[in-house]
Amino acid sequence: MSPQNRIPAPAAILPLALALAALLAAPAPVRADDGPPEDETAALDRVVVTASRTAQPAERALAAVTVIDRERIERLQPASLQDLLRGEVGVSIANNGGAGKLSTMFVRGTESDHVLVLVDGLRVGAATAGLASFQDIPVEQIERIEIVRGPFSSLYGADAIGGVVHVFTRRPAAAFQPSLFVGAGSDDTQRYGVGVSGRSKAAWYSLQAAHDTTAGIDAYRGNPAWAAFETPEPDRDGYRNTSLSLRAGTRVGEAWTLEAHGLRAEGFNEYDGSFVNESDVVQQIVGSRVRYSVDDALAVTLNLGRTVDISDSYRNGRYVNTFETWRDIGSLQADVAAGGGLASMGLDWWRDEVESTTAFVVRERITRGLFAQWQRDAGAHAFRFGARRDEDGQFGGRTTGSASWGWDFAEGLRLVASFGTAFKAPSFNELYFPYYGIPTLRPETSRSAELGLRGRAARGGWSVQAFDTRVDDLIVHNAALPPFGGPDNIGRARIRGVEASADARLAGWQLRGSATWLDPRNASGGAHHGNWLPRRARLGGRIDVDRDFGAFSAGASVTASGERFDDAANAVRVGGHAVTDLRLGFDVAADWSLLLTATNVFDRRYETAAFYNQPGRGWFLGLRHRPAR
Repeated sequence: MSPQNRIPAPAAILPLALALAALLAAPAPVRADDGPPEDETAALDRVVVTASRTAQPAERALAAVTVIDRERIERLQPASLQDLLRGEVGVSIANNGGAGKLSTMFVRGTESDHVLVLVDGLRVGAATAGLASFQDIPVEQIERIEIVRGPFSSLYGADAIGGVVHVFTRRPAAAFQPSLFVGAGSDDTQRYGVGVSGRSKAAWYSLQAAHDTTAGIDAYRGNPAWAAFETPEPDRDGYRNTSLSLRAGTRVGEAWTLEAHGLRAEGFNEYDGSFVNESDVVQQIVGSRVRYSVDDALAVTLNLGRTVDISDSYRNGRYVNTFETWRDIGSLQADVAAGGGLASMGLDWWRDEVESTTAFVVRERITRGLFAQWQRDAGAHAFRFGARRDEDGQFGGRTTGSASWGWDFAEGLRLVASFGTAFKAPSFNELYFPYYGIPTLRPETSRSAELGLRGRAARGGWSVQAFDTRVDDLIVHNAALPPFGGPDNIGRARIRGVEASADARLAGWQLRGSATWLDPRNASGGAHHGNWLPRRARLGGRIDVDRDFGAFSAGASVTASGERFDDAANAVRVGGHAVTDLRLGFDVAADWSLLLTATNVFDRRYETAAFYNQPGRGWFLGLRHRPAR
């Protein structure tokens, strides 16, 4: 198979970026006094949508939710999505050697493929490996992120055992808003972003382009146990990513809303520790939405889209293999006022198609899901009940459910309890990879219980959650299977934990903190029974401190993680670490800001995956133009 992509790429992304820069001085296409349309996109700053598949005020959501908005992203200036997420409550990241390298995310101690990743409502990821390549989603293209922790298969189907991470791409915030970002830093890092967006009462649009490149670090220091079989590669492992996103929508009459959106990111990655050491990657998400809404009594939404995950691998410039996933997606959802609350019901459908130089016996499967949910606020109490049935062409059917209850027992205090079941479908590699896959694998299943307490006051808020998750039929490698071992449903896990978060404004300072304690145990009953699950730290946390001083701003972040083990036998230990980042900002003019960040300022040597290096001390200087909202 040729390593050529069979989907049309956005032509000349960088020339387009330059053309967009010229638009920064163009006249506004809509009047400045035109107000934003009263639609779901305009309300994103005030609501969350992932926790219930309906828009609701963030403080009323029964699920444990973390929201990272555009303002916070621009203040923190993270180099990547994984840098933005590390240390968030309930989230742990393992990275294989810096920017662009394989990064896996563990939510509440579950497996890295137990978290569902959505981009603008569409599920993304490679059906072959069962993982989302979130390291290739550019931060400059992100408007906000909602992290929902806990089992959510009753709403979204497969993969949502640990939670859902929902990425929303850039959206218009004003009648006309150009934007520009340029910067450079250590390791020959360069970043550029340019865009234009706008909205009137009846229509909105956004067009954003970005480019990110770095020489990187030496990703892999080598595994001493494999020294006789590995060829050392003491070199820098670079990464570059070029992306383009588009969004446009209109309101037709009083009831109809039409919207289309797309994101394409193309990257080139160098890495070590494998029989290949280079890859071309593509992430593409294209979708459309039609919504009919009459007051608060009825809303019907149709979503259609396609997501693409492509990786062409090379060894020292020579082509080796290709892995592609094409996923066609459709969903129809109706929200109806019923029983004093809101009833939601719908149908999800998606088809995964794999194209590869590897001869998979089966290359396509179709999944269908029917779901229903009812939620109601009744005085001091709130309820949510959900159920779902998924039918898969490979493993048959699975039924999941959830129930949540909230009680506002005092002013600003809420007690929340919930229970839910979830499942993870086996990946194509686990099912059909030649001489390895086992077509008779069953889905992994889980049941989780949670109890939480939340408080809100004028200066900020806080929350504490305790949870217990048990996973059955966990798919692990079974060395006894012929001819070379293979995946098998012989694993079990019990994960208990407590997570806490708080935010406050004190004496002009903006403070945010989170902490997570986990007890992630192997419960399979074999030789590894009672061991820690690989790559999960028992302790983790993050503190962000920021303050504005007129035209100046200053901030610091400390991210800490306890020790972890990199293998099921708990023989390979990865030490704990704490990393400190500093940042300064200066408003050089009304719409222009100069930003300076210093990362890992104490130059700590640490790893999040055994034998893979992490960046040392670094710096980045950037200039951003964005009119105030």
